[in-house]
Amino acid sequence: MKVSAEILNLVPYKTGKPISETKREYGLAEVYKLASNENPLGPSPKVIAAIKNALDQQHLYPDPVCHDLVHKISEKWNVPTTQIGVGNGSNEIIDLLIRIFCEPGDAILTSQSAFVAYQVCAQAARVKVRTVELKSDLTMDLKAIADHFFRNPTAKIRLIFIPNPNNPTGTSVGGAELEEFLVRLGNRDDVLLVFDEAYTEYVRNTEFKAAAQFYQKYSNVLVLKTFSKVYGMAGLRLGVLLAPEYVLEFYNRVRNPFNVNDLAQVAAIAALEDDDYIAESRKVTWDGLDYFYKELTRLKLPFFKSDGNFVLFDTKRNAQACFVSLLKKGIILRPVGNYGFPHYLRMTVGKAFENEKAIEAIEKMLAEIPEIS
Repeated sequence: MKVSAEILNLVPYKTGKPISETKREYGLAEVYKLASNENPLGPSPKVIAAIKNALDQQHLYPDPVCHDLVHKISEKWNVPTTQIGVGNGSNEIIDLLIRIFCEPGDAILTSQSAFVAYQVCAQAARVKVRTVELKSDLTMDLKAIADHFFRNPTAKIRLIFIPNPNNPTGTSVGGAELEEFLVRLGNRDDVLLVFDEAYTEYVRNTEFKAAAQFYQKYSNVLVLKTFSKVYGMAGLRLGVLLAPEYVLEFYNRVRNPFNVNDLAQVAAIAALEDDDYIAESRKVTWDGLDYFYKELTRLKLPFFKSDGNFVLFDTKRNAQACFVSLLKKGIILRPVGNYGFPHYLRMTVGKAFENEKAIEAIEKMLAEIPEIS
Protein backbone atom coordinates (compact mmCIF):
# COMPACT_ATOMS: atom_id res chain seq x y z
CA MET A 1 0.00 0.00 0.00
CA LYS A 2 1.22 3.48 -0.84
CA VAL A 3 1.00 6.32 1.64
CA SER A 4 1.38 10.03 1.04
CA ALA A 5 4.71 11.82 1.19
CA GLU A 6 3.45 13.71 4.24
CA ILE A 7 3.01 10.48 6.16
CA LEU A 8 6.29 9.00 4.92
CA ASN A 9 8.17 12.08 6.13
CA LEU A 10 6.25 12.49 9.38
CA VAL A 11 8.41 12.52 12.50
CA PRO A 12 6.23 11.22 15.35
CA TYR A 13 5.88 13.13 18.59
CA LYS A 14 8.57 12.01 20.99
CA THR A 15 7.50 11.64 24.61
CA GLY A 16 9.73 11.96 27.67
CA LYS A 17 11.86 8.94 28.50
CA PRO A 18 10.04 6.67 31.00
CA ILE A 19 11.45 6.05 34.48
CA SER A 20 11.17 2.26 34.12
CA GLU A 21 13.16 2.27 30.86
CA THR A 22 15.89 4.44 32.39
CA LYS A 23 16.19 2.12 35.39
CA ARG A 24 16.55 -0.93 33.14
CA GLU A 25 18.96 0.74 30.73
CA TYR A 26 21.36 2.06 33.35
CA GLY A 27 20.79 -0.37 36.22
CA LEU A 28 19.51 2.33 38.56
CA ALA A 29 17.39 1.91 41.66
CA GLU A 30 16.25 5.54 41.87
CA VAL A 31 15.32 7.74 38.92
CA TYR A 32 13.67 11.17 38.98
CA LYS A 33 11.78 12.36 35.92
CA LEU A 34 11.61 16.12 35.41
CA ALA A 35 10.97 15.94 31.69
CA SER A 36 7.26 15.97 30.89
CA ASN A 37 5.79 19.00 32.70
CA GLU A 38 3.76 16.77 35.01
CA ASN A 39 2.41 17.95 38.36
CA PRO A 40 4.70 16.54 41.10
CA LEU A 41 1.88 16.50 43.67
CA GLY A 42 -0.06 13.80 41.86
CA PRO A 43 -3.85 14.10 41.59
CA SER A 44 -5.87 15.92 44.21
CA PRO A 45 -7.07 13.71 47.10
CA LYS A 46 -10.61 14.60 46.02
CA VAL A 47 -9.82 13.28 42.55
CA ILE A 48 -8.51 10.00 43.92
CA ALA A 49 -11.61 9.58 46.08
CA ALA A 50 -13.90 10.30 43.13
CA ILE A 51 -12.10 7.74 40.97
CA LYS A 52 -12.39 5.07 43.66
CA ASN A 53 -16.10 5.76 44.04
CA ALA A 54 -16.62 5.34 40.29
CA LEU A 55 -14.68 2.10 39.79
CA ASP A 56 -17.73 -0.13 40.14
CA GLN A 57 -19.44 1.50 37.14
CA GLN A 58 -16.67 0.95 34.61
CA HIS A 59 -18.62 -1.80 32.84
CA LEU A 60 -20.84 1.02 31.51
CA TYR A 61 -20.04 3.39 28.67
CA PRO A 62 -19.31 6.94 29.81
CA ASP A 63 -21.70 9.83 29.28
CA PRO A 64 -21.03 10.72 25.61
CA VAL A 65 -21.84 14.41 26.07
CA CYS A 66 -20.09 14.78 29.46
CA HIS A 67 -23.15 16.59 30.81
CA ASP A 68 -22.11 16.90 34.45
CA LEU A 69 -18.54 17.84 33.60
CA VAL A 70 -19.56 20.46 31.06
CA HIS A 71 -21.94 22.06 33.57
CA LYS A 72 -19.24 22.07 36.24
CA ILE A 73 -16.78 23.74 33.83
CA SER A 74 -19.47 26.27 32.94
CA GLU A 75 -20.03 27.06 36.60
CA LYS A 76 -16.34 27.36 37.52
CA TRP A 77 -15.07 29.15 34.41
CA ASN A 78 -18.18 31.27 33.70
CA VAL A 79 -18.59 29.97 30.17
CA PRO A 80 -21.94 28.95 28.59
CA THR A 81 -22.36 25.19 28.31
CA THR A 82 -22.99 25.61 24.58
CA GLN A 83 -19.45 26.91 24.14
CA ILE A 84 -17.64 24.01 25.85
CA GLY A 85 -16.24 20.93 24.14
CA VAL A 86 -14.16 18.13 25.63
CA GLY A 87 -11.49 15.87 24.21
CA ASN A 88 -9.10 13.06 24.98
CA GLY A 89 -6.40 15.54 25.93
CA SER A 90 -5.69 18.78 24.09
CA ASN A 91 -3.89 16.79 21.39
CA GLU A 92 -7.15 15.24 20.21
CA ILE A 93 -8.77 18.67 20.00
CA ILE A 94 -5.84 20.07 18.01
CA ASP A 95 -6.06 17.12 15.62
CA LEU A 96 -9.81 17.48 15.15
CA LEU A 97 -9.71 21.25 14.59
CA ILE A 98 -7.18 20.77 11.79
CA ARG A 99 -9.23 17.98 10.24
CA ILE A 100 -12.46 20.00 10.45
CA PHE A 101 -11.29 23.37 9.18
CA CYS A 102 -8.42 22.48 6.82
CA GLU A 103 -8.33 20.61 3.56
CA PRO A 104 -5.17 19.03 2.09
CA GLY A 105 -3.03 21.87 0.77
CA ASP A 106 -4.37 24.41 3.27
CA ALA A 107 -2.05 25.71 5.97
CA ILE A 108 -1.80 26.47 9.66
CA LEU A 109 0.39 29.24 11.05
CA THR A 110 2.28 29.35 14.33
CA SER A 111 5.65 30.31 15.80
CA GLN A 112 8.90 28.46 15.40
CA SER A 113 9.62 26.35 18.48
CA ALA A 114 5.92 26.06 19.27
CA PHE A 115 4.31 22.87 20.60
CA VAL A 116 5.30 20.17 18.11
CA ALA A 117 1.82 18.58 18.12
CA TYR A 118 0.61 21.28 15.73
CA GLN A 119 3.18 20.13 13.15
CA VAL A 120 2.44 16.43 13.65
CA CYS A 121 -1.34 16.79 13.40
CA ALA A 122 -1.16 19.11 10.40
CA GLN A 123 1.27 16.96 8.45
CA ALA A 124 -0.83 13.85 9.11
CA ALA A 125 -3.79 15.70 7.59
CA ARG A 126 -1.73 16.79 4.53
CA VAL A 127 -1.89 20.37 5.77
CA LYS A 128 1.09 22.72 5.44
CA VAL A 129 2.76 24.36 8.43
CA ARG A 130 3.98 27.94 8.22
CA THR A 131 6.04 29.43 11.03
CA VAL A 132 7.33 32.81 12.12
CA GLU A 133 10.57 33.30 14.06
CA LEU A 134 10.50 33.99 17.78
CA LYS A 135 11.88 37.23 19.16
CA SER A 136 15.36 37.20 20.69
CA ASP A 137 13.84 36.77 24.15
CA LEU A 138 11.99 33.69 22.81
CA THR A 139 8.57 35.32 23.04
CA MET A 140 6.17 34.92 20.14
CA ASP A 141 6.11 37.79 17.67
CA LEU A 142 2.38 38.37 17.25
CA LYS A 143 2.91 41.32 14.94
CA ALA A 144 5.07 39.18 12.64
CA ILE A 145 2.46 36.42 12.71
CA ALA A 146 -0.29 38.85 11.69
CA ASP A 147 1.98 40.37 9.04
CA HIS A 148 2.71 36.91 7.64
CA PHE A 149 -1.01 36.16 7.36
CA PHE A 150 -1.77 39.36 5.46
CA ARG A 151 1.30 39.10 3.22
CA ASN A 152 0.40 35.56 2.11
CA PRO A 153 -3.26 35.71 1.03
CA THR A 154 -2.88 32.72 -1.28
CA ALA A 155 -1.39 30.44 1.41
CA LYS A 156 -4.88 29.39 2.57
CA ILE A 157 -4.03 29.76 6.26
CA ARG A 158 -7.09 28.48 8.12
CA LEU A 159 -5.85 28.20 11.71
CA ILE A 160 -3.32 30.23 13.70
CA PHE A 161 -2.06 28.48 16.84
CA ILE A 162 -0.85 30.71 19.68
CA PRO A 163 0.52 28.62 22.58
CA ASN A 164 0.41 31.06 25.46
CA PRO A 165 2.49 30.38 27.51
CA ASN A 166 4.58 28.45 25.01
CA ASN A 167 6.15 25.05 25.55
CA PRO A 168 9.17 24.57 25.57
CA THR A 169 10.23 28.20 26.01
CA GLY A 170 7.92 29.05 28.93
CA THR A 171 7.43 32.56 27.52
CA SER A 172 4.07 34.32 27.20
CA VAL A 173 2.67 37.37 25.42
CA GLY A 174 0.16 39.97 26.52
CA GLY A 175 -0.44 43.67 26.83
CA ALA A 176 -0.68 45.98 23.83
CA GLU A 177 0.87 43.42 21.45
CA LEU A 178 -1.90 40.93 22.14
CA GLU A 179 -4.61 43.59 21.84
CA GLU A 180 -3.23 44.78 18.49
CA PHE A 181 -3.10 41.19 17.22
CA LEU A 182 -6.78 40.71 18.06
CA VAL A 183 -7.80 44.00 16.51
CA ARG A 184 -6.05 43.01 13.28
CA LEU A 185 -7.22 39.39 13.08
CA GLY A 186 -10.25 39.12 15.35
CA ASN A 187 -13.80 38.58 14.01
CA ARG A 188 -12.61 37.39 10.60
CA ASP A 189 -14.54 34.59 8.89
CA ASP A 190 -11.56 33.13 7.01
CA VAL A 191 -9.23 32.15 9.89
CA LEU A 192 -9.53 30.82 13.44
CA LEU A 193 -7.22 32.00 16.23
CA VAL A 194 -6.50 29.09 18.57
CA PHE A 195 -5.02 30.08 21.94
CA ASP A 196 -3.47 27.01 23.56
CA GLU A 197 -3.50 27.78 27.30
CA ALA A 198 -2.18 24.65 28.98
CA TYR A 199 -0.12 26.60 31.51
CA THR A 200 -2.11 29.76 32.29
CA GLU A 201 -2.63 28.84 35.94
CA TYR A 202 1.12 29.18 36.52
CA VAL A 203 1.55 32.62 34.90
CA ARG A 204 3.17 35.39 36.95
CA ASN A 205 3.56 37.85 34.07
CA THR A 206 1.43 40.85 35.11
CA GLU A 207 0.70 41.78 31.48
CA PHE A 208 -0.69 38.36 30.65
CA LYS A 209 -4.38 38.05 29.79
CA ALA A 210 -5.97 34.64 29.43
CA ALA A 211 -7.91 34.27 26.21
CA ALA A 212 -10.92 33.12 28.22
CA GLN A 213 -11.29 36.79 29.21
CA PHE A 214 -11.82 38.00 25.67
CA TYR A 215 -12.70 35.09 23.39
CA GLN A 216 -16.43 35.85 23.47
CA LYS A 217 -15.67 39.31 22.06
CA TYR A 218 -14.17 37.79 18.91
CA SER A 219 -16.12 35.29 16.83
CA ASN A 220 -13.00 33.48 15.59
CA VAL A 221 -11.11 33.02 18.88
CA LEU A 222 -10.86 29.52 20.37
CA VAL A 223 -9.24 28.48 23.65
CA LEU A 224 -7.67 25.14 24.56
CA LYS A 225 -7.38 24.14 28.22
CA THR A 226 -6.04 20.98 29.83
CA PHE A 227 -6.38 19.02 33.05
CA SER A 228 -2.88 17.54 32.61
CA LYS A 229 -0.87 20.30 34.30
CA VAL A 230 -2.10 22.25 37.32
CA TYR A 231 -4.91 19.72 37.92
CA GLY A 232 -2.46 16.80 38.00
CA MET A 233 -4.46 14.51 35.68
CA ALA A 234 -2.08 13.86 32.77
CA GLY A 235 -2.73 10.12 32.85
CA LEU A 236 -6.49 10.53 32.51
CA ARG A 237 -6.26 12.59 29.27
CA LEU A 238 -8.74 15.44 29.33
CA GLY A 239 -8.69 18.62 27.27
CA VAL A 240 -11.30 21.36 26.95
CA LEU A 241 -12.24 23.53 23.98
CA LEU A 242 -13.91 26.90 24.55
CA ALA A 243 -15.35 28.06 21.26
CA PRO A 244 -18.33 29.67 19.51
CA GLU A 245 -21.38 27.47 19.05
CA TYR A 246 -20.80 27.01 15.31
CA VAL A 247 -17.33 25.56 15.99
CA LEU A 248 -18.68 23.21 18.65
CA GLU A 249 -21.42 22.05 16.30
CA PHE A 250 -18.81 20.85 13.80
CA TYR A 251 -16.48 19.56 16.53
CA ASN A 252 -19.17 17.34 18.03
CA ARG A 253 -19.96 15.88 14.62
CA VAL A 254 -16.40 14.69 14.15
CA ARG A 255 -15.19 13.65 17.60
CA ASN A 256 -15.47 9.98 18.43
CA PRO A 257 -18.30 8.88 20.72
CA PHE A 258 -17.16 8.23 24.30
CA ASN A 259 -13.86 10.03 23.63
CA VAL A 260 -13.62 11.08 27.29
CA ASN A 261 -13.72 8.12 29.66
CA ASP A 262 -15.87 8.00 32.77
CA LEU A 263 -13.00 8.21 35.26
CA ALA A 264 -11.67 11.34 33.60
CA GLN A 265 -15.11 12.93 33.80
CA VAL A 266 -15.68 12.27 37.50
CA ALA A 267 -12.06 13.13 38.31
CA ALA A 268 -12.28 16.51 36.56
CA ILE A 269 -15.46 17.43 38.39
CA ALA A 270 -13.70 16.70 41.69
CA ALA A 271 -10.58 18.60 40.58
CA LEU A 272 -12.62 21.70 39.81
CA GLU A 273 -13.97 21.62 43.36
CA ASP A 274 -10.52 21.58 45.03
CA ASP A 275 -9.28 25.17 45.07
CA ASP A 276 -6.81 24.43 47.87
CA TYR A 277 -5.04 21.86 45.69
CA ILE A 278 -4.72 24.35 42.83
CA ALA A 279 -3.23 26.92 45.21
CA GLU A 280 -0.73 24.34 46.49
CA SER A 281 0.19 23.31 42.92
CA ARG A 282 0.97 26.91 42.07
CA LYS A 283 3.05 27.43 45.20
CA VAL A 284 5.09 24.27 44.62
CA THR A 285 5.73 25.34 41.02
CA TRP A 286 6.66 28.93 41.81
CA ASP A 287 8.94 27.90 44.69
CA GLY A 288 10.58 25.33 42.43
CA LEU A 289 11.12 27.80 39.60
CA ASP A 290 12.67 30.34 41.96
CA TYR A 291 15.01 27.63 43.27
CA PHE A 292 16.01 26.70 39.70
CA TYR A 293 16.64 30.34 38.82
CA LYS A 294 18.90 30.76 41.85
CA GLU A 295 20.86 27.58 41.19
CA LEU A 296 21.18 28.02 37.43
CA THR A 297 22.48 31.54 38.07
CA ARG A 298 25.03 30.10 40.50
CA LEU A 299 26.08 27.56 37.88
CA LYS A 300 26.34 30.33 35.27
CA LEU A 301 23.84 28.62 32.96
CA PRO A 302 21.62 31.05 31.02
CA PHE A 303 17.88 30.44 31.28
CA PHE A 304 14.55 32.00 30.38
CA LYS A 305 12.10 32.85 33.13
CA SER A 306 9.03 30.74 32.68
CA ASP A 307 5.27 31.17 32.93
CA GLY A 308 4.89 27.39 32.86
CA ASN A 309 5.91 24.69 35.32
CA PHE A 310 9.33 24.19 33.71
CA VAL A 311 12.44 26.15 32.78
CA LEU A 312 14.45 26.12 29.55
CA PHE A 313 18.18 26.53 30.16
CA ASP A 314 21.33 26.65 28.08
CA THR A 315 23.85 23.93 28.95
CA LYS A 316 26.47 25.67 26.75
CA ARG A 317 27.28 22.12 25.70
CA ASN A 318 25.96 19.41 23.42
CA ALA A 319 22.54 18.93 25.04
CA GLN A 320 22.20 15.32 23.94
CA ALA A 321 25.48 14.45 25.68
CA CYS A 322 24.25 16.30 28.76
CA PHE A 323 20.95 14.42 28.60
CA VAL A 324 22.72 11.02 28.57
CA SER A 325 25.08 12.06 31.36
CA LEU A 326 22.11 13.01 33.52
CA LEU A 327 20.30 9.77 32.70
CA LYS A 328 23.26 7.85 34.10
CA LYS A 329 22.84 9.87 37.30
CA GLY A 330 19.14 9.04 37.54
CA ILE A 331 17.79 12.36 36.27
CA ILE A 332 15.53 12.60 33.23
CA LEU A 333 15.32 16.04 31.63
CA ARG A 334 14.06 16.91 28.15
CA PRO A 335 16.37 17.70 25.24
CA VAL A 336 14.73 20.15 22.85
CA GLY A 337 16.90 19.93 19.76
CA ASN A 338 13.76 19.16 17.72
CA TYR A 339 12.51 22.65 18.66
CA GLY A 340 15.69 24.28 17.38
CA PHE A 341 17.63 24.43 20.67
CA PRO A 342 20.57 21.99 20.35
CA HIS A 343 22.33 23.28 23.49
CA TYR A 344 19.27 23.53 25.74
CA LEU A 345 17.44 21.26 28.15
CA ARG A 346 13.97 21.70 29.60
CA MET A 347 13.56 20.95 33.30
CA THR A 348 10.15 20.49 34.94
CA VAL A 349 9.58 21.50 38.54
CA GLY A 350 9.38 18.43 40.76
CA LYS A 351 9.16 17.97 44.50
CA ALA A 352 11.76 19.96 46.43
CA PHE A 353 14.09 16.98 46.92
CA GLU A 354 13.79 16.05 43.23
CA ASN A 355 14.73 19.59 42.24
CA GLU A 356 17.77 19.39 44.50
CA LYS A 357 18.78 16.00 43.05
CA ALA A 358 18.52 17.47 39.54
CA ILE A 359 20.74 20.43 40.37
CA GLU A 360 23.31 18.15 42.04
CA ALA A 361 23.41 15.98 38.91
CA ILE A 362 23.66 19.00 36.61
CA GLU A 363 26.61 20.33 38.60
CA LYS A 364 28.42 16.99 38.21
CA MET A 365 27.54 16.86 34.53
CA LEU A 366 29.05 20.29 33.93
CA ALA A 367 32.40 19.02 35.24
CA GLU A 368 32.30 16.04 32.88
CA ILE A 369 31.27 17.61 29.57
CA PRO A 370 33.29 20.49 28.10
CA GLU A 371 31.67 23.71 26.94
CA ILE A 372 31.24 24.26 23.23
CA SER A 373 33.83 26.84 22.21
